[in-house]
Amino acid sequence: MTGTEHTPVFDSHAHLAGADGATERLLRTMGSNGISRAVVVAGGAVDPDRLSRQIIEGGHVVDDADNDAVLAGCARSGGRLVPFFFANPHRHCADYRAAAGAFRGLKLAPSVHGVGLLDPRTKALVELADARRHGVYLHCLQRPGFGVAELVRLAAEFPTVTFVLGHGGVGDMDLYGVELIRPRANVLLETSGCLSVVVRTALDRLGLDRVLLGTEYPLQHPAVELAKYRALELPDAVWHRVTWQNTCRLIGEDVP
Repeated sequence: MTGTEHTPVFDSHAHLAGADGATERLLRTMGSNGISRAVVVAGGAVDPDRLSRQIIEGGHVVDDADNDAVLAGCARSGGRLVPFFFANPHRHCADYRAAAGAFRGLKLAPSVHGVGLLDPRTKALVELADARRHGVYLHCLQRPGFGVAELVRLAAEFPTVTFVLGHGGVGDMDLYGVELIRPRANVLLETSGCLSVVVRTALDRLGLDRVLLGTEYPLQHPAVELAKYRALELPDAVWHRVTWQNTCRLIGEDVP
């Protein structure tokens, strides 16, 4: 692979908490790893230990993420950080409807709030995202109502919405998830946390326009996800597509 060390990288998924100095730490980490821009959502809605338990056993919180802190951080970033609204389905659409104009997309976290993908509250949020022309980033879980199959059904109901299946699907080697989303052209795959074989399989089966590099910062260091892509020795044109152009399209920007 040649030239990729000098091409811009657009991280499609990072978290930004409201703690003092969080924005500056993220920007420094991005800079030291050659990441020019990042899509950010609020962090800290649930602590990692509880989230880990909820992913396995179920459960939920009804707390809001700090979307205001995300907007404040993005405003200080000189355009390097792009905000997605972290919705709380327990509040229905009121908060998202009021704030949507300041954000570039919608984030749903069934593992945090415990609301299924085909629940009317989820659909109401997606309907509003459709009206705003926002992409929708979400997680799937291996539980009834939360799986990749349900995402495929949701995407079929909203064919003009671009969905992003986060973290390479369920677990670290969800090749089955790649197959499930394959017929739904409006579902992309973000690959933080999955094995490199999932990235390679997704590129082969979904095509270059449907794969996004994300980091899941700060739970994952960006260098780890970048190393995973570099190990695949992608041609420069493919690298540029998945680490820059596809995220530009997701947020509705012209591809430079």
